Amino acid sequence: MAGASGAEPRPDWDDLRYFLEVARTQRVGAAAQRLGVDHTTVSRRVRALEQALGTLLFDKSRNAGFALTPEGQQLLVHAEQMETALQSACEQVAGLGQTLSGHVRIGSTEAFGTYFVTPVLSRFQREYPAIDFDVLPVPRFVSLSQREADLAITIERPQLGPYVCSKLCDYRLQLYATPGYLAQYGDVSTFADLTGRRFISYVDELAFSNELRYLEDIVPGCNVVLRSTSVIAQYQAALQGEALAVLPCFMAAQDPRLVPLLVDDVVVARSFWIYCHEELRTLKRITVLWDYLRDAAQRNDALLQGKAGQLLLT
Repeated sequence: MAGASGAEPRPDWDDLRYFLEVARTQRVGAAAQRLGVDHTTVSRRVRALEQALGTLLFDKSRNAGFALTPEGQQLLVHAEQMETALQSACEQVAGLGQTLSGHVRIGSTEAFGTYFVTPVLSRFQREYPAIDFDVLPVPRFVSLSQREADLAITIERPQLGPYVCSKLCDYRLQLYATPGYLAQYGDVSTFADLTGRRFISYVDELAFSNELRYLEDIVPGCNVVLRSTSVIAQYQAALQGEALAVLPCFMAAQDPRLVPLLVDDVVVARSFWIYCHEELRTLKRITVLWDYLRDAAQRNDALLQGKAGQLLLT
């Protein structure tokens, strides 16, 4: 939107809504669907914003979609802060009795995001159908400082930053094998039975946290025949019945094709932490989701500790 004669052009702040959706989806079509408008409207509003600011906000590619330029990344930070402030103000003015709505992006460790967070969120959406989610179950840390997610669940407590953080839950990992493996290579009833066995583990130099380097502590000098940065890949490898793997109980205990071994002797204890930016913690939908995830974790403590084999959603 042009300003008065002789003045620099001023952006139409409503264009920021279109910018945010394109930045999040990286596709004009997907952004248009979310906004309930035609894709040409989204393209036009983004172009208008770029013209008003005098800079390119996206690199457009048929294959990669709309990728943010450095200038776009800078604008995204400010636009999201403005969005958060507006949402918080609207929630306070409208009161808490209104139906919760909006968008939340959750980053999580790969296995927990896949086998716990995703099914729990599906049940959450039955109660709050107007809230939609992006779930990022990735084998790395998600950066809240770069606004990769609104809420993060990780295996290390963040040490610095303007975050609200608390322990979500404790969980355990155990040594697993298939019944077929035990039939072919022999039972494992003592540590001595692990001598000469084949194992599955992480790629040590690519593990994103020291909390993942536990196999060497359990079986020093063990023979690792398959390594992966993905715990889900390790899980799939263990199912083939050719090697042993240390896996999270919340994932492996739900699969009857796997049997825990040395359950009283091989137990790796870890914790999950949940955190978000301070300003986001005031949003009602974040507060409700935060509490819902904590309740779900408490309700499933037996699964997290390897004492149950089913995820409880109610």
